[in-house]
Amino acid sequence: MAFSGYSSITGNPNSAILFPPPSPSLTLSPKLSSLSFNHPPSLSFRFDQSHRSRIHHRRLHRNSVVMASTSTSRPLRIMISGAPASGKGTQCELITDKYGLVHIAAGDLLRAEISSGSENGKRAKEYMDKGQLVPDEIVVMMVKDRLMQPDSQEKGWLLDGYPRSLSQAIALKDFGFQPDLFILLEVPEELLVERVVGRRLDPVTGKIYHLTYSPPENDEIASRLTQRFDDTEEKVKLRLQTHHQNVEAVLSMYEDIIVKVDGSVLKEDVFAQIDKALSNLVEQKTASESVAA
Repeated sequence: MAFSGYSSITGNPNSAILFPPPSPSLTLSPKLSSLSFNHPPSLSFRFDQSHRSRIHHRRLHRNSVVMASTSTSRPLRIMISGAPASGKGTQCELITDKYGLVHIAAGDLLRAEISSGSENGKRAKEYMDKGQLVPDEIVVMMVKDRLMQPDSQEKGWLLDGYPRSLSQAIALKDFGFQPDLFILLEVPEELLVERVVGRRLDPVTGKIYHLTYSPPENDEIASRLTQRFDDTEEKVKLRLQTHHQNVEAVLSMYEDIIVKVDGSVLKEDVFAQIDKALSNLVEQKTASESVAA
């Protein structure tokens, strides 16, 4: 499984603190765990400052190991997949917040084309209205172009909901886009349908709400919420059927780097599973690069 947006950090957080040599007058307290050194005040001050500095450095090391980036490290490249309403959007937000990856959602790219009224958008909408996959010649080039943008190349990318078919996976591989990690969210179908039909979009902020699980903050927001044209029960069942028909073939392309995650639990618990896998990947890459150096 692949990840980006990390770097190797030098220094061993577990290295011992080197104490200044004690003066000849060493006093043992009655308790074995206590030692006192009779150093001059200036030496005691320097030791105290050095000790605090080392502790501060250790904390910085722990907190920055995931987010740090260097020119010698190849950024993480992650794919996340799951059925409609499996929680990909929520988890992508949490992943990008922590790991600094560029979030690329094929569905958003398609909807932007539809909203623009472009010829590709009109063709895409015809397929989406039927719950069918949009042809590769429309989608593949949009995704490829976005992955090639400088921010994706520099920070790494998180590809959301794509590829959705074996042909799309093969096309990406032919273009040279191979993920480090493939995250698969697994959620029972009855829960997926419930999540979809209750989902609403705020056209002003772009925020997604759910009438049951995440209702709007006030009546003003509630009055302007809209339902996406493909978020009806009839259409989501068609989409789920298409998803199930294609997902196994896609997974066969990435079977060595798949992490399966239980997406039916609380979002914090879902992210904890993902974060563990990503953190392990970052550590492995850091260790590998240290050895290579």
